[in-house]
Amino acid sequence: MRKKLETYFEFTALGTDWRTEVLAGFTTFVTMAYIIFVNPSILADAGMPVAATTAATCLSAALGSILMGAFAKYPIALAPGMGLNAYFTYSVVKGMGVSWQTALGAVFLSGVIFLLLTLGGVRKLILESIPRDLYSAVAVGIGLFIAFIGFRNAGIVVPDAATTVTLGNLRSPGTLLSLFGLLLVSALMARGVRAAMLIGIILTTLAGAAVGLVKWNPTPYSFAEISATFMQLDVKGALSLGLIEIVFVFLFVDLFDNIGTLVAVGKRARLFDDAGRIPRVNRILTCDALATTAGSLSGTSTVVSYIESAAGVVAGGRSGVTAIVCGLLFVAAMFVAPMFGVIPTQATAPALIVVGALMLGHAAEIDWHDPLASIPAFLTITAIPLTFSIANGLAFGFSVWTLLQVTAGRWRSIHWLVYLLTALFVARFFYLGAG
Repeated sequence: MRKKLETYFEFTALGTDWRTEVLAGFTTFVTMAYIIFVNPSILADAGMPVAATTAATCLSAALGSILMGAFAKYPIALAPGMGLNAYFTYSVVKGMGVSWQTALGAVFLSGVIFLLLTLGGVRKLILESIPRDLYSAVAVGIGLFIAFIGFRNAGIVVPDAATTVTLGNLRSPGTLLSLFGLLLVSALMARGVRAAMLIGIILTTLAGAAVGLVKWNPTPYSFAEISATFMQLDVKGALSLGLIEIVFVFLFVDLFDNIGTLVAVGKRARLFDDAGRIPRVNRILTCDALATTAGSLSGTSTVVSYIESAAGVVAGGRSGVTAIVCGLLFVAAMFVAPMFGVIPTQATAPALIVVGALMLGHAAEIDWHDPLASIPAFLTITAIPLTFSIANGLAFGFSVWTLLQVTAGRWRSIHWLVYLLTALFVARFFYLGAG
């Protein structure tokens, strides 16, 4: 059985083994486990019960990640997406006065449309229409995005009214703990320790506990409480209200956030073939669509591929076993969720910073001497962290790439789908800027 599994997951071709894959799965899970607590806290503002959404978060992440690993065979984990959960709560439910049940119905519809677009090959065409230079630019931009999140979580970078951001208090105990973790993870990686990320997170957590920075306050919790949101979506209400705009936003942002994540993780894990394509890409997109649909049925907002998967890839994860291990840990978390609250953001922040640093290496793949490539790439790289959105960065760079190709007289060689996507991107920017 073991040999059959190794053959199925292509261990030999990928140059990996069980120990590496399991450690990578643990690393990915620990890096993204914050979603177990952050997602329910956001959805609580929409009036949804915390215990139920905690269970739904774990269930949807488990299903999505295991499906991705077993069916698509890639080291990409899934969970309810940050940003889309905020849109769900603050724009749809609170801003438009829509019930959370109806909003879940809109998420369900977007998932079904996703699946139809995937089965029809449309999403694959969109992915393949992205210029090769922008693939590298997205990977670099997401690297900066991840690093920025890490700096923010560590307290190294803080908001400032005059300069937008500024240096935080480096003498703060939490920031000092993150700096210790950053040095530790970096030193372990410099010495070639493959489990550097996981070891660094664990030792940093233990160091925080030793000095009283880690607090563990478990709360009563039962997986059975998911019944408060399970199958409570109102699809009929979503259709009757004509929430086309809401469904479109869920669909659009999820589509390009996932494409950005797929490109970034794919570049880091060397998943692209010689022709610049990702094998079995339709399987990846199908897993994403099914996970979103399952998430809406269980009681949570849109499920997406997580860029934190790059942490597992850096730890050596190359096959679907990494995602399956991460998914199984989410299964465990469904029943013991409070236990995972012991890992502070200060302990995972160093891993995010290091992953971001490693992803910047893809900048060397961009032709910086060609303005037709370098300008869209630069705009993509900078817009992702500065707008705090993978979708915005990809949309900005893609649109400018198309416009520059047209002004250079190369408009005949551009695929019709590129023009359609550019028009949608431009319309999206006008829509987002209308408020």
